[in-house]
Amino acid sequence: MALKMTREDLEEFVSQVFPQVAEDFTVMEVAPMEITVRLNVGERHLRPGGTISGPSMFSLADVSIYLAIMAMIGPKALAVTTNSSMDFMRKPAAGVDLIAKCRLLKLGRVLAVGDVLLYSEGMAEPVARAAMTYSIPPKG
Repeated sequence: MALKMTREDLEEFVSQVFPQVAEDFTVMEVAPMEITVRLNVGERHLRPGGTISGPSMFSLADVSIYLAIMAMIGPKALAVTTNSSMDFMRKPAAGVDLIAKCRLLKLGRVLAVGDVLLYSEGMAEPVARAAMTYSIPPKG
């Protein structure tokens, strides 16, 4: 399967469709059925104690799968999460960006299933794992 959107296309798409969060994320790499996305961690992403909040980690996982799907099918803004599961495995390092490594496991006509590992930048072991299913809008 060939990509329908490049890294630059994806960043422009997010800027247009989700301007409220566009600066939070940077697409680092995109390949067929895979994407790497950075959460540009700021003060608003932290919880007491200085670690990255669970909602911020979830957001990174969700955006990563969404963008991996867009890269493969083209800009379909109305694709939505229909199921998710997240395992928080380690405390993220304080004050460093999170990196999501996402792969799509299934990309069908109406459903996509993906898996994401989240890493604190510079750490070898993942801090969280997410599995998500997306509903893809019908053509037309």
